[in-house]
Order: sequence, then C-alpha cells, then structure tokens
Amino acid sequence: MADSAQHIDKIYAFLEEIGIPVVETTLTVPTFLPGILIDAGRLTVDLAQLSYAGDILHEAGHIAVTLPAEREQLHDNIMADRPDKAGDEMAVLLWSYAAGQHLGLPSEVIFHAGGYKGQHQWLIDIFTSQTYIGLPLLVWMGMTQADTFPAMTAWLRPA
Repeated sequence: MADSAQHIDKIYAFLEEIGIPVVETTLTVPTFLPGILIDAGRLTVDLAQLSYAGDILHEAGHIAVTLPAEREQLHDNIMADRPDKAGDEMAVLLWSYAAGQHLGLPSEVIFHAGGYKGQHQWLIDIFTSQTYIGLPLLVWMGMTQADTFPAMTAWLRPA
C-alpha cells in the first residue's frame, strides 16, 4: 500500500471519534475505490486491497456531508446510486483537506497521485494557497465558518 499504517491508525481513530463507523473485512465484490465500500452509511475497508489511506478519508467525507437521515441509505458508488449527491464532491474534497489538516497528515496523503483524475497537485496547490473551492457548501451545511476554516464546527453535517 502507498501509505503507512500510521496514517491509517490516525484516520481510524478520528473517524471513530466523530462517529463514522469503520469495519475491516475482506471485500469480495468490486468497489468504486480499491478496498473501500460505503455500506449503509459506514465504511467497510479491506486493507489487503486498499491502495491509498487518503481514500478512506475521502469516502468518509461523503458520509460526513450527507444529512443524518440519509446516511444509512448510502451504498457503494454513491454518485451512481444517488445522482443528487454529485454536487457534494466539492464539499467532500474540502472536508477531506480539513480532516487531513486536523490530523497533521501531508496533503499528498489526502490528494495522492493515483487519483483525482490527474488533478491531485492542483488540489494541493489551491487548498494550501487558501483558495477553498467548496467552502460555501460546508458553511451552508453548518459544518464550518468561512473565517475559521480549516477548523470545523461540526465534522458531521447536522440535521
């Protein structure tokens, strides 16, 4: 795997602390991202198949920005299963960045070269230069304030 167990341990502890369940298991079905399945609002992770620790945070971000009443409806590729969630991707990218900053993870762990349609460096550059695309969404969702970001007021979207 491209990232260390230390990063995964930090991510797991953080997700447990904020209330996003993570279950380690062997996945026998194809998944949108290797080794990760969103199932009924929780993350199922197969470490043997996982390519990047940052993908765990990204997928957790999809759960985090979803309304509480809808989280248990999330499954697998949530963009395919729920096209109305496609607009949340910008909020998820920024949520992932904030979580990485909170955990002290390098931006390259969150936005790794193996994903993001070849735009990983662009994401790192814009966020580290404090150009926070998606910030109005996180503010509107009640998760942060524009003047204090990347600090979050809520890691899970409130009702």
